[in-house]
Amino acid sequence: MGVSLDYEENGKIVSRKPHACGGNEWTILRVGAEYKIKCDKCKRIVFVPRDKIDKVVKSYERR
Repeated sequence: MGVSLDYEENGKIVSRKPHACGGNEWTILRVGAEYKIKCDKCKRIVFVPRDKIDKVVKSYERR
């Protein structure tokens, strides 16, 4: 298992692949067994498992 960064709530991430709406910027809403993230463009909420989050994230910025 890989070691993930310490992502925090209200942090901003940029995903490697764009969402279906075309946006690739997300806000982290909840951290736990799964990450609850919200697309900043269309406001859709998505759950990403903890072990998959590093594959999704291109860059991270704390708020």
